[in-house]
Amino acid sequence: MESPSREDTSSTEPPTEQPPSAQPAATGHLPPEEFNRWYGGWDPLTPTTIAEFLDGFDRPWWIIGGWSIEVFTGVPRDHEDMDISILSSDAEAFRVFLGDRWTPWNVDEGWFRPFDSRFTDVRPDSQIWVRRDASSPWILDVPFTPATGGRWTNKRHRAHTEDLADVTWVAPDGLRYAKPEVTLMFKAAQTREKDRRDAEIALPMLEDHARDWLRRTVALLDAHHSWLRDL
Repeated sequence: MESPSREDTSSTEPPTEQPPSAQPAATGHLPPEEFNRWYGGWDPLTPTTIAEFLDGFDRPWWIIGGWSIEVFTGVPRDHEDMDISILSSDAEAFRVFLGDRWTPWNVDEGWFRPFDSRFTDVRPDSQIWVRRDASSPWILDVPFTPATGGRWTNKRHRAHTEDLADVTWVAPDGLRYAKPEVTLMFKAAQTREKDRRDAEIALPMLEDHARDWLRRTVALLDAHHSWLRDL
């Protein structure tokens, strides 16, 4: 009969408690009413106010999302927020630009963390939400675009990089926007009604070179996507 090992203390010592993770696992998205209850609502900037807000920020930025579709189609649509993008390599410059005037939070897979001098590390495909302070509404959503040697990088397919000038354009209002084919590529999953509506309106308006770009890029993401038959 073997004697008990002196090293076997697992049954008598309590487990060591650890602090919660600074980066919790993805939790999914809250419905709008629950989001507002926990985090507060939105009073977003618009294309008429965004340039003044970013005056003095000397890195590239461009409008993405729904506004980039509306400026291309000319068809008004509802907007829940204002989305711009910057290269992830410019995240720290953006934080410094905001200074103490605004309160940015890093949003990553459904969790929030202050983006300040305590927490300067952010993933290159996460995003920043901006508001004045804890009692103020959010005004700006800034999804990062991963940067590869200063080039625009497709966050859905990191091997795909392009010059920023080739995936954006300057609209008649003087602001730089994501090209419509680029925005549609990010909406290709078609899981939201607003994304289906954007595609319904914008796809027929694309020029041949834009259709070709969208066809090739969507094929990288889903070789069986229904758009590949129609583009």
